[in-house]
Amino acid sequence: MITRRDFLFSSSFATASLGLDFSLAAADSTGQPHFTPKAKRVIYLNMRGAPSHVDMFDYKPALGKVNGKSGRNGRSLMGSPFAFKQQGKSGLWISELFPELGKQADQLCLLNGMYTDQPNHPQAQTKIHTGNFQFARPSLGAWALYGLGTVNPDLPGFITLNPASGSSPHYGSAFLPSKFQGTAIGRAQRAGGRLGSAAPQVADIKNPDLASKLQKQQLDFIQNLNQAELKRGGKNPEIQGVIDSYDMAYSMQNTMPKLMDLSQENKATQALYGIDKTESAAFGRECLLARRMIEAGVRFVELSHDNWDHHFNLKNDLTARCGEIDRPIAGLLSDLKQRGLLKDTLVIWSGEFGRTPDSASGNGRDHNFKGFTSWMAGGGVKGGFRYGATDELGYEAVDGRMDPHDFHATILHLLGLDHTKLTYNYAGRDFRLTDVFGKVAKDIVS
Repeated sequence: MITRRDFLFSSSFATASLGLDFSLAAADSTGQPHFTPKAKRVIYLNMRGAPSHVDMFDYKPALGKVNGKSGRNGRSLMGSPFAFKQQGKSGLWISELFPELGKQADQLCLLNGMYTDQPNHPQAQTKIHTGNFQFARPSLGAWALYGLGTVNPDLPGFITLNPASGSSPHYGSAFLPSKFQGTAIGRAQRAGGRLGSAAPQVADIKNPDLASKLQKQQLDFIQNLNQAELKRGGKNPEIQGVIDSYDMAYSMQNTMPKLMDLSQENKATQALYGIDKTESAAFGRECLLARRMIEAGVRFVELSHDNWDHHFNLKNDLTARCGEIDRPIAGLLSDLKQRGLLKDTLVIWSGEFGRTPDSASGNGRDHNFKGFTSWMAGGGVKGGFRYGATDELGYEAVDGRMDPHDFHATILHLLGLDHTKLTYNYAGRDFRLTDVFGKVAKDIVS
């Protein structure tokens, strides 16, 4: 016999397939910024594996002059095999690896003074996403959604496309109400060194057993029971969470298929994102989906691109990786700008750390957590601007230093949130994304 409790706590399309679990929604934010924001939404381009800053965005002519000589720890220094040139009116130095993105130089704010305290990929990825590598903490996207609330009630406020296996803490909500966690769509796939070409899909988006009208009748019946239980027992975040998740899942069955359908975009737009090219098609689809999502009201979208761990074969592999992202990211910035969205959409590009200017293998670079480059565009940052610097060879950040706490404080500031005031009380303590640290890099704010 089906009981009332079965209806209240049964597994569902919403909680099992979409990762929509609102069972701990004990509190909600006001959804209001602390001050006038520069950015209203975020697209985060996560480069897993630590891209080499000295070969991409951190020009080191001195490194080329000492190529082959002994560096720190007695290892041979390795000048970049790639030429740099000044791009745009701003004259930012950008590698030849980015012929298309270089044309967007005047939109970029290069953060050349990034550093972290974690030398290993898993811990560094976790720290740049959550601010802490030791304990489960809410992700940057979850904090942003908690602080600002959702825009479109029929869509998740935070979506992550093709996240890597085991990366759920990077888009999780930890102790924040789980309505703020990211909804994962697709999984990272790579075969033979190349990204798969299939676009990310929402699992179980169609109900195979019931037509929409019958499903709505079933949902209404279940929700009536849930509401009656809520009225009878008083405030219950677990039941309220189930109500919210069922409503969201039902709405998504109508909204998501249309949102994910890239055939609605003309050929010129698809070509702008590199979808017509084999090497850039996969990430191009993700970038185009990100634009469609933020345009539809998703607050925070994260895209993941992996395989940047180049201890060996740097010249060939880095060329291939940059070829996968160059046109898609350039197309994204161009498309956002011409639609009037870039001015209040913060686009972020970052790995977890950088790579050494010397080489143990002779054809690759090792982990460098003391200095690397991230960049931002749109959303209230200065375009065509270089902030911070590593030393003349690229070993470590020496000026305009930004660690993950400063990085997060600055992102929240651009979203109109004071990182010291965005708190959540858990286990008797007020927690925040930046813990007790973090300094806003006000020099990059336009």
